[in-house]
Order: sequence, then structure tokens, then C-alpha cells
Amino acid sequence: MLLSILPLALVLVAAAPSCTIQTAACACLNTGEVALSLPVDSPQNDLLIESWQAYRSRFIQDDGRVIDREDSDRTVSEGQAYAMLRAVAINDPATFDRTYSWAKNNLARVDEEGTSTDLLWAWKWGQRPDGSWGTVDANFATDADIDAATALILAARRWSCPQYLDDARALLTDIWEHGTVELPDGTRQLIPGPAEAFRLESDQVILNPSYFAPASFRLFAEVDPDHNWNSLIDSGYTMLNDLSELSTTGLPPDWIAYNPTTDTYRQLPLDYPLQSRYSFDAFRVWWRVAQDAAWFAEPRAQAYLEARTPELIRRWQYNRRLPAPLTLDGSAETSYEATAHYAMVYLA
Repeated sequence: MLLSILPLALVLVAAAPSCTIQTAACACLNTGEVALSLPVDSPQNDLLIESWQAYRSRFIQDDGRVIDREDSDRTVSEGQAYAMLRAVAINDPATFDRTYSWAKNNLARVDEEGTSTDLLWAWKWGQRPDGSWGTVDANFATDADIDAATALILAARRWSCPQYLDDARALLTDIWEHGTVELPDGTRQLIPGPAEAFRLESDQVILNPSYFAPASFRLFAEVDPDHNWNSLIDSGYTMLNDLSELSTTGLPPDWIAYNPTTDTYRQLPLDYPLQSRYSFDAFRVWWRVAQDAAWFAEPRAQAYLEARTPELIRRWQYNRRLPAPLTLDGSAETSYEATAHYAMVYLA
């Protein structure tokens, strides 16, 4: 899965939504072969197309399932959404339609009677203990649904396909209802999944800073005026800046506990399954914030990147390498490096 990160990041930061080029085919109606192409001119054009073709061949089944071959051949909702983002960026409507259709048909969340509960996707699908294949964890991951909705909006624009826009709007209603909460001051805060699954204590919720997707929220505001998506941008940048004061490095954590009443944060207990370290989740903060800077010239995005990346630049200049996981005080937890880390920092 990590092989997709750098090409995905390069394409999606370079290709602002206003620069997408509509093609003659509408993916809703015609999913035949079309020429692969980026929405903007890039010196990496051939490399990115080759990378997508290799990724598509290795990780995407004919039915559209995106396989995580590093983890028991499971499928996660984030992987399906990433494939959709890459497919629309590279102008591959057939693969977009296959990956989207598979997710709708197989990651649907249903109750005990088999009735659909919402349009959000179960985050984990794979082989169950009894040997059967299907949903393993029905909780949703908000970032996957955000990325899927983003991909649908971009697909609707690039391929002149109103059905994808209708689907995006329907999905956005459920993201807002189930993936955000109202704070005591009346503003909204993005949460990473079902509220009951991410409550540390009665007065504390668990947040994931890398789920904050300001560029996507701006797109959502354009197509869904019924919800105040811009409020999530404000609360998200406030969160990132507040978290910068939580450690000596100023780096974002994977997970953090937040008390909405006191508006304070604290690291998660060391024996908790989710940890407050700078690692593979937190790496995505650079991509998502850089996207807002590139697409919408957001001053807060540029200011955050300028303030927080010097810690990593200093480490690179001194050691010529960046260990993958770090504690928030800057201690390396392992000696290995990670392609995903370099890909995300490259954009910042």
C-alpha cells in the first residue's frame, strides 16, 4: 500500500480542482478504456502513469477490491478511497467505477436485520476467524469517507457525471451527522469514527489530527451548503496549532485525547491501543495541509508548514535520514525509515 503514497501525494497536491479537465466520457455511463493523463502538465507525467499502472495491476482485483498484501490480504476503506483519488487524478474512469462499486457493495454498514444504517463504509474487510470473507470491523473511518466524497466530487467534475455528485452529497450528510460533534461553544469538531468508539473517558474524546482535510472541506462547502464545512477548517487549524504546544518537537501526534469542556489535550495512556506518537497516521498531516496551501493558498496552511517542518529539516541535515516513528519529545522509537514519511514531508 505504501507504494501508492508518493504518486498519490504528488498528483493530488499538483492538481487543483479548478484545473481539472473534463473528458468526453462520463464514467457513470462509459467505463471503457481512455487515455491516462494528469489534469495538469507535469514533468513526472510518464512516471506517475507508469506507477499507477503498476499499482493497479498489483493491488486492485478485477472486481475493484484494493488488497493490502502486507496485512493478510485485507481491505481497508482508506485503501479504496485512495484508489479512487488516484483513478480520477490519472483519468481512469473504469478503475474508479470498479473500486467505488466494490466499496459500496461490500463495505456497506448494516444492522442485525441487514438494513443499511448509513452510507459510511466499514473500515476493515477481510478473512474472519471462521474462514469466511467479509466485514471484520463495521466501525467507519472518517478519513476514508472524506477521501471518497472528495474523489466523487472530482470525478463528477472531470467526467461531467452528475450521479457522482449526487452520491457525494448523500455521503456528506452522513459524514456530518456521524463524523462530527458539536463543541460547547457551538463549533464543530471532526471525530475519527463513531463517537462511542472514540471516547477515552466520559469527558474526553480521541482525535486523529491526520483526518483533518481542509482542502476537501472547502470542496464540500461548494457542493453542500446545508452544512458549515468551513467551521471544521477553523477548528482543525486551531487543533493543529494547539497540539504544537504539547511537545518539545511541535510535531503532530497520531492520536490525542481532547476534553471539549476545558478545551485541553493530553497524550493517551501508554497502555492504550492507540498511541500519541509521531508516526504513520501523523505523516499525512503534511499532505493534507500542503494540499490546502497548494489548492487554495490558505495562509494558515503555509504558516503551519513553515513553523513545524524545521524540526524534520534539522534532523535530515544532521543525520541524512528520518526515523519513521518518533515520540513527541523527539526520541526515535525504531531505526528504520519509511517511504510514506518522505513522501508526505516532501510535499511540505
